[in-house]
Amino acid sequence: MSKMGKKMKVVKSKVEPRPYGLKEAVDLVKRTAYAKFDESVDVAIRLGVDPKRSDQMVRGTTVLPHGTGKKLRVLVFAKGEKEQEARQAGADYVGAEDLMEKIKGGWMDFDQAIATPDLMGAVGKLGKVLGPRGLMPNPKAGTVTFEVAKAIAEIRKGRVEYKVEKAGIVQVPIGRVSFDSERLYENAHAIFESVVKARPASCKGRYLRNATLSSTMGPGIKLDTVAITKLWD
Repeated sequence: MSKMGKKMKVVKSKVEPRPYGLKEAVDLVKRTAYAKFDESVDVAIRLGVDPKRSDQMVRGTTVLPHGTGKKLRVLVFAKGEKEQEARQAGADYVGAEDLMEKIKGGWMDFDQAIATPDLMGAVGKLGKVLGPRGLMPNPKAGTVTFEVAKAIAEIRKGRVEYKVEKAGIVQVPIGRVSFDSERLYENAHAIFESVVKARPASCKGRYLRNATLSSTMGPGIKLDTVAITKLWD
């Protein structure tokens, strides 16, 4: 068995086969992280929805109280005054046709994209490239807007976007292992609150089916979704 395999076996032995409360799980995810780098901490939530039905599509955004711990590279599609506004607000890349051509050529060195509504006709043509990577600007996510400075500020503060995948799962980063437990807990709480409030009216039965908290290399820690649901009952 490799050295990393032995480490994983040791940390897995610390995780009991039962659901954990959110605070308890946050403490445990920090104790079971063993990589030499500052691992990301993520939550995966399986929802009782059918993503194939348009009335059961769950998507949304929320600003994490303590950010994700990652410096995001922000690209803004804008012209004129809005281009200047984006530059002053600290966007990493700003432009229009020039950026679109670079992206068509395979350049993708950014983490979030914002576009002003007047450019969406042209930006929409990049859908096949940006869509699969989750980088397509979207009005519901607040990334198609004339308020570019506000959108950039929210991203910098730690706004995350989520969307239910084909298997009915939502996956979201909530910070880094180096965060203290209270900051991780408050970020996780914000994600669950947003997802619970995004419940489609057509969704019947149990909404939060199960959820797991984990670091990049660490084991999955099962969460007590019944207890979490009661927080907003």
